[in-house]
This record gives sequence, structure tokens and C-alpha cells, in this order.
Amino acid sequence: MIMINFILFQLAWFACVIGAAKGMPWLGVIVTLLALSWHLYQAKNVKYEVILMLYALLIGAAYDQSMLSLGYISYLNNGWSNAIVPVWILALWLGFTSTLNVSLRWMRGKYVIGIIFGAIGAPLAYLSAEKLGAVVLHGATSYIALSIGWAIITPLLLLLSSRYDGFAHSPMKSFKGLSN
Repeated sequence: MIMINFILFQLAWFACVIGAAKGMPWLGVIVTLLALSWHLYQAKNVKYEVILMLYALLIGAAYDQSMLSLGYISYLNNGWSNAIVPVWILALWLGFTSTLNVSLRWMRGKYVIGIIFGAIGAPLAYLSAEKLGAVVLHGATSYIALSIGWAIITPLLLLLSSRYDGFAHSPMKSFKGLSN
């Protein structure tokens, strides 16, 4: 299950990025939706997984929109208006969220590792997307903003995933800081 989750996310990531680079931004959305369908089919509590995805989508859309609006990044082949975050980036947020309760579960509660993972991993992922032709990063400030943003977002999403865990044997009712 863990390996399938990891592979499906990688396929979705490449479909989103390559699709955007080749002028087919909806390709990644379709592949991601297929991966998410399998993910939700495997979940013990679909409602919790969907709630987690909606939280991550809101966080991710706001973050990437700020990166776009501040001029730190340009997205190619948005799928709609260039003034708003592209459809394929939104799909990537949903795809990444599908890893939180499965292949990235090991990171839960290890917030320092989550900070480091986000601070290093995100800039590398965006650099890879730039090398593949899907985005343009505008200077060192872009990498710093990505690093800081994801150093905050990753532990936050891990915290949310511990509350909304659709793969737990018995979903948690609440935990410190969040309630039903």
C-alpha cells in the first residue's frame, strides 16, 4: 500500500508537470483524479481524507497564489487565467495530500523532520518542475520563499493529517488544538 501510494503520487506529479510543460495542463488533473480515486477507495474513512484534502487545497491554493501574485513564480499553461494559480498545481496539492496518511505517515509527530523535509524538498521539486519547463522561478528570493513556506506548511499538514486520518483503524475524535 505504501509503495503504491508513493508511485501513484510520483505518476501524478510527473503528469501534472509534464502536462503543463507540453501545453496539456488538464492531463495531470486527470491522472491525479485517478490516483485519488484509488486512494479514497483504500481509505477506511473517506470523509476524513476528503476533509484533509480540502484543508490542504485551501492552504496550497492560498500559498501558491501568493507566490504568483508576489512575482516569485510564473506557471506555464495554467488551464485557465494566468492571474490565478493553475489547475495542475491544485491537483498537485491534492496528490501530495494523499501521501500524508500513507507513505509519509512515518513523518507524523516528527515536526523538525517535517520542517527540514519541506524546506529542502519543495524548492527541489519546483526546481525540477522548472527544468522540465512547467514553471519559472524568479531569482533566489523564490527559493527562499518556497523553503520558508513549505517549512511551515509541511508540519501543519502533518498535524492536520493526524486529526483527519482516513487510514486509521479508529479515527481520532479530537486532539489538542483542534476539535470536531
